[in-house]
Amino acid sequence: MHVVYLIQHDKTHQIYIGRTNNLKRRLREHNSQQQTSTIRKDGQWVLIYAEAYRDKADADAREQKLKQHGTAKHKLKLRIVHSLLRNQN
Repeated sequence: MHVVYLIQHDKTHQIYIGRTNNLKRRLREHNSQQQTSTIRKDGQWVLIYAEAYRDKADADAREQKLKQHGTAKHKLKLRIVHSLLRNQN
């Protein structure tokens, strides 16, 4: 199973979108500063949203679409507005 996920930092409220085949391990890596792009001085990354796919290519395509900061990301944020740690513009 391949998972596209959205995590949010509890102090900075930054959002990170990624893809993995092991969500539990990947979240642990983000929070133990093993992922360069998500290293923060303090605080934790919190799982906000996840989508599961059987096919890696489908998950890769969805991740890229969300990372383009266009309509797909905007619509997702509107759909999960109450799940975010703080409302994002």
